[in-house]
Amino acid sequence: FVIPSPKDSRDGILDTLKQMVEIMARGGGVGINMSSLRPRGARVKKVNGFSSGPCNWAELFSVATRDIIQQGGTRRGALMLMLWDWHPDLEEFITVKKDLTRINGANLSICISDKFMDAVKKDKNWKLVFPDLNDKDYDTVWNGDMDDWIRHGKKTVVYKIIKARKIWDSICEAAWGSAEPGIVFMERYNKWFNNWYFNKINCVNPCGEEGLPPWGVCNLCSINLSALVDGGEINYKKLSEIAKIGVRFQDDVIDADSYVFSQIREVQQNGERRIGLGTMGLGDALIKMKLRYGSDESLKVIDKIYKTIRDAAYESSVEIAKEKKPFPKFHAKKYLQGYFIKQLPQSIQSGIKKWGIRNSVILQQAPTGSTSLLSGVSSGIEPVYEFSFIRRDRLGEHNLFHPLYEEWKHNHPKDPIPPYFVSANDLTPEEHVKVQSAIQKYVDASISKTVNAPSGHTVDDVKKLYTLAYDLGCKGITYMREGSRPGVYERVSEKKEKEAEKETNGDKNGKITPRPMVVQGATYQIDTPVGTAFVTINTGLANEPLELFINVGKAGSDVTAMAEAVGRLASLVLRMQSDVSSKDRAKQIFNQLIGIGGSKSLGFGDKKVRSLPDAVAKVLAMHFGFVVKNGNGHATQQTLVKELPILTQQQLLSSEHSEYDLCPSCGVAALAYEEGCKKCYSCGYSEC
Repeated sequence: FVIPSPKDSRDGILDTLKQMVEIMARGGGVGINMSSLRPRGARVKKVNGFSSGPCNWAELFSVATRDIIQQGGTRRGALMLMLWDWHPDLEEFITVKKDLTRINGANLSICISDKFMDAVKKDKNWKLVFPDLNDKDYDTVWNGDMDDWIRHGKKTVVYKIIKARKIWDSICEAAWGSAEPGIVFMERYNKWFNNWYFNKINCVNPCGEEGLPPWGVCNLCSINLSALVDGGEINYKKLSEIAKIGVRFQDDVIDADSYVFSQIREVQQNGERRIGLGTMGLGDALIKMKLRYGSDESLKVIDKIYKTIRDAAYESSVEIAKEKKPFPKFHAKKYLQGYFIKQLPQSIQSGIKKWGIRNSVILQQAPTGSTSLLSGVSSGIEPVYEFSFIRRDRLGEHNLFHPLYEEWKHNHPKDPIPPYFVSANDLTPEEHVKVQSAIQKYVDASISKTVNAPSGHTVDDVKKLYTLAYDLGCKGITYMREGSRPGVYERVSEKKEKEAEKETNGDKNGKITPRPMVVQGATYQIDTPVGTAFVTINTGLANEPLELFINVGKAGSDVTAMAEAVGRLASLVLRMQSDVSSKDRAKQIFNQLIGIGGSKSLGFGDKKVRSLPDAVAKVLAMHFGFVVKNGNGHATQQTLVKELPILTQQQLLSSEHSEYDLCPSCGVAALAYEEGCKKCYSCGYSEC
């Protein structure tokens, strides 16, 4: 779903918030373009005050999504917030999520124009502008669409002039550091939009595969490509038949669906009749065909697969239009002038001219979190995320393998692994983008895909990658560098281990104060988002902090393991010999842990517990009298007299290493981030 940009007033913002909540409560994800809101510090005459700006209002939508709403009562809401490249608060919006505690209930993306990309390439200046707030028609005409405002002959005010490349560099640096914001080439999206003559795309949905107008909606379904591989090849005849059935099925859903708001029904049933036919299992299908994902050979097959789907889907929609009638806003001459429509085979264009077409937009590539797990195939158009992972349950710990990989290992126990078994993190980012652009050629909406990059990727590499995505015709791009944020784990390599050993001069034991025979301490009980925790703090006879123990969760669970690790590491820091007192080191541990946010939180105000680490910090504050400086759980950082020595962590690392995050549903380290979506390979939990 995409709802209109909020009117630039308190009532308007709260109306939009209410609309968002109502949609999410019924299981829908929502996209909102915040460009309609005046910049931070702008005068608000009606209350004789100043505006907070889009980023602060974004926090309100984020909190409602993450901490209050559960989609359909089963999972937290999904939200996309966007801002245009001309907005005066663009620089703040780009960098806001470098602080991972900010706006962590929403995805952020920048609406990028062709004019901006031209300014970047030519190193031109770029103006950050906003409508003149003194214009008498501001409250009635302004809706966040700058082109529409200028068409009305209205004045804009230049807030800042900056080099376009400086903004571009900032976008790439932020994406490199924290995996956000994403970018959507929104001007291109609208130029290539099938419905260019009566609608304008305002925002994308939370995962980005559907650019929608205000009150726009789309129902989605996916073809399982893996199931169509027969004898090492795709059965293209069957693929075509299934694509046609999918279009007919989705068209029927439009009439059978219930709509949250009458405006959504109007746009869909009496306007676009938009559907979204996509795929899943592409990664598995390529493995079955023994093709390496992203290779030149695979791109030729991918081209044929998605051309087959496109042509069959459009043929089906023309056939349905012949039976029933075209979508209500169909205008043959104007529709046939659309960029994507002109790429269709002449026979399909002739059919559209004669009979019309039932659905104005037909194709997309969405994340298929739950459905791909249910079908037992790779997600959407993504490669296989990893071929092995660890699952822990009541019967113990199990090494699990991707089914196709496990079958191959069984039949070839001593053979080297073929190159077509390539995981998401083993591909080059350029290979990810080339696959995305090859598919985008045959998709009239857009694609949800994550470009996974290695930890050694540089900011310059990101710039080249984003430019490549634009040059190859993508409509947007999402980037995720290994280790760039919590949940994106770094791989352990021999090189890293040797570097760690070198930094400690080969001393694997370190200088640790022996534990006294007698200690004294206290145990605190505190509720956390992962369960009730018991935190024990032990001190020496001089009341110097010595140890920290954390007990939470079931024995053998990952939560318990992580809690034990935090306690062990904190205890090591407290007992290391140093010029810094152990009390000051305890304060530094407190400073590092306080305010860390997780997937959910408990409580409100200064009693809010954001995560297990945040709970531990609050216990340290209670025990030693540390002061939390403000109500949101953040404390002013203290600076150590000198840096503490880095210890090798070999004795603390487990023998297994996982590329997965902890699942908030089952607590197992099997949560993968794919296509802008998180899903658990252990219990089937999905956020999409």
